[in-house]
Amino acid sequence: MVPTHGGRVAGSVYRPILASRRGELEALGHLDSASAPLVAPVLEISTVDGCVLDLLGRLPAGLLPAVDVSALPDVPETELARWGVPVVPVIGLAESDRRLVAHGVAAQAHARRAVVRLRAGQDRAGPDATTAAAERIWRYARLVPEQCDLLIDAGDVCCPADLRVAEPRLRRLVDWARRHAWRTVTVAAGGMPPTLSRLPTDEPVRLDRWDWLLWQRLADLGVGYGDYGVAPAPPGGEGPGDRLPTVRYTTDGAWWVYRWSRRGGRGDERFADLCRTLVAAPHWPPDGAGFSWGDHELLRRARRAAGAGSPTNWAAWSTSHHLAHVLGALDRTTRGARPGPWRDEEDRSRPVRPHRGGETRRAG
Repeated sequence: MVPTHGGRVAGSVYRPILASRRGELEALGHLDSASAPLVAPVLEISTVDGCVLDLLGRLPAGLLPAVDVSALPDVPETELARWGVPVVPVIGLAESDRRLVAHGVAAQAHARRAVVRLRAGQDRAGPDATTAAAERIWRYARLVPEQCDLLIDAGDVCCPADLRVAEPRLRRLVDWARRHAWRTVTVAAGGMPPTLSRLPTDEPVRLDRWDWLLWQRLADLGVGYGDYGVAPAPPGGEGPGDRLPTVRYTTDGAWWVYRWSRRGGRGDERFADLCRTLVAAPHWPPDGAGFSWGDHELLRRARRAAGAGSPTNWAAWSTSHHLAHVLGALDRTTRGARPGPWRDEEDRSRPVRPHRGGETRRAG
C-alpha cells in the first residue's frame, strides 16, 4: 500500500456497514479477542428495542461499534447517550442541529470520537459546500477533525460500469479529504446484488466482489477498507434473508453463493447437502472449522451434527466467515506497510480543542 501524507497509511482496521439484525450482531459477538479490536463496525439501526440494546451490550471487549440512527426519528429516545451502552455516533452531513449536539454528547461520553459518513451518491454539493457541512458538524458536536473518522460510502458498486463511475468520484472525494486532519479515512462500497432470485440453485455460483476490486484500484490513496458484509448496499433487496437456504461464502475477489432448493427429504438434510458441497469445494479454507465460528457451524451441518438453522443463522455464519476472510486479506495486503491511522500516532496524543468554525486544518 502506498503511504499518504508523507509516509502515513490508513490503518488496517476493517469498517463493515452492517444492519443491526440478530444474525450480523451474533457474528460480531463471536469475534475472538485478537480480531475484535481490528473490526470497527458501523451498525445501521432501524428500530430501538431491548433485543438490539442487549446484543450491543454483549459485544466482545475491544469492539466498539459505531451506530447510525439517521433512519430513526429525531427524538430524545434515539439519543445514543441515553442507551447506556458504549457506542460511537455516526454523523451524516445533513443532520439537524439538535441531533448534532446529541451526537457530540454521545461522542464525549465514551470514545471521544465520531464517524462522519459522506455518501458519495447523495452528498454531491461540491468541495466548498462539503467543507461547510463538515465544519457545521464540528461546531455543533464540539469536535475537531482529529476526533472524526471519515467514512466515504460509495453505495452500490455491482458491475464494471459502476466501478468506472465510482473510481474517479471517490478519488475526488479523497482529494477533498486531504484538506482536513481526519483521524482516518475509509472508503466503503457494497458489491452484493440486491437480489439473488435469478441465480441458479443447487450449484455454487461465483459473483465478483466489486467492492474489493474498487478498493484495490484505490490502493495508492492509502485509505481504509469498508463494505456491506454479505448484504447489498441500500436500497437492498432480499439481503442475507433469502427464502431458500443460502450461504454467501467470501473468497479472494469473489463470493460463492449456495442456494439449495432440492426437493425430497427433511429440510435438515437439504442444508446438510449444501454444506457438504461447500466443505468439499476448493475455496473451503485449509484450516476448515478453525477459520471462523461460522465455518465451524457450517462444518457441523455438513456432518449432520446439528439442524439446518434459519435465515438468521445462515446470515450469521456467512457474515462470520466474511469478517475473518476480510481481516486476513487486509493483513496480507498491508503487511510491510507502516500500520497506523490517517494521522501520525504521535499526533493523536496531542490535546485537541472543540471546533469553533473557520478553523479548517490541513492534514500533513
